[in-house]
Parts: sequence; C-alpha cells; structure tokens
Amino acid sequence: MRLSSPIYALKRQAKLLARDNDIRLHAALNQIATKEGFNDWSHLASSHSKATPAKEIMSQFNPGDMMLIGARPGHGKTLLGLELTALAEKNNRAGYVFSLDYNEADVWDRFEKLGFDPKEHNRSIVVDTSDDICAAHIIERISNAPDRAFAVVDYMQLLDQKRSNPPLDEQVRALKRFATERGAIVVVISQIDRAFELTSTDMPSIEDIRLPNPVDLSLFDKRCFLNDGQVQLATAA
Repeated sequence: MRLSSPIYALKRQAKLLARDNDIRLHAALNQIATKEGFNDWSHLASSHSKATPAKEIMSQFNPGDMMLIGARPGHGKTLLGLELTALAEKNNRAGYVFSLDYNEADVWDRFEKLGFDPKEHNRSIVVDTSDDICAAHIIERISNAPDRAFAVVDYMQLLDQKRSNPPLDEQVRALKRFATERGAIVVVISQIDRAFELTSTDMPSIEDIRLPNPVDLSLFDKRCFLNDGQVQLATAA
C-alpha cells in the first residue's frame, strides 16, 4: 500500500496533530496510520520498513560504484542521499555527507526527519559543510576512514564554484578513480534542468542533468532519478 507522504512527513503530521489537539503522540500516530489504511502505527511502520527505495538501492551497490541522484528541488534527492548514508553502517561502511548547499544544522535536522538517531549507531556519520569542499577535499577526508567509505556529495554543480578548484569533469574523474581504487561508494546529488518541468515526461533522465560545465556522465555506474514520489534506478549502459 502506497503512503500519501513519506514516513518522516507522516511523523511530522502526527506531532502537529498531537500538539494541536492536546493528545499523546502515539494516539496521533495511530490516527495518521488509520487514515493511511492501516490498523495502527506499528502496522504501518512494519509494512514499510522492509523495502524502502533507499534499502533497495543500497542492496545494489558494488564496491567502487559512483551513483548520480537527480531531481528538481523539493522532490527528495537530498533526503534520499542522507537515508543511504544512515544505512551505511549496516553495510560496514563509514558514512560521510559533504554539502555545499546546507549548513550542518540543516543536515542534522533532515536526518532527524528521517528518524535517524546517532545514539543508536556505533559509527558516527561525518557531516562536512566546509566551503573548501571539492574532490581533493573529499578524498582527503575519506582516505582515513576506519572502514570503506560511503560518501554523499551535495551537490555536483557546486564543486567547481571556486575558480581555484579544478574543472568539474576532472573532479568527478578523481572521485571515480578513488572509489575504484579504494572500494568506496560515492553518491553525487545533482540538479535537473528546469526545462524538464515543461516536458510531458514523468521522470527526468541523464539528458536532463544541468551541466553549466562539461562532465562525462558515463563515469557514473548508476543513476537514480526522483519525481513526484517516484524513484527510478538504472545502471549505466
């Protein structure tokens, strides 16, 4: 059964419902679950904990893979990247988030929306929002990971915003080379050109990636696109 909203959004609805109606949170969660067609919240949670898009994607990664996640703003590409990072520990990987778009408080707020509690994890996720983020910076940080790294980069089009950084294509090649040599997994979040919204297609594709500077997109082993709650995963041809 498909939910009307992601679980993190339903949890937020329940918190507002509990506050506005002065009821306990568990009662509000049960009300939300009933509206979604489930007996109660535990029924909803158990039904949707088995196979989320992030878990399905994570199960298909191979050491050395580099994946591109593309979507228009507000369609969940950053949240998907963070959810994948939260799953890294279960795959014996050290999770890293490199964001040139959000500050650290914003990143942890989004982890909270996903229900991620750092206290429940043996390995802490590293969140880096430095203005110095580029391929060389990322590689330096994850080279010393205690386990093979799982790194999410948010987002590709900002990697060469500093004129002192190498061209974007050169940076993507460096990340792919590092991932291959070290067995790391690198997920790169990307913008989709706004012209996509004027098309009649349901899902963006590799042709819709916004490229202000050239990049060889064949360097990405996997591509994942999101739109209106749908997720589409494909391997490179």
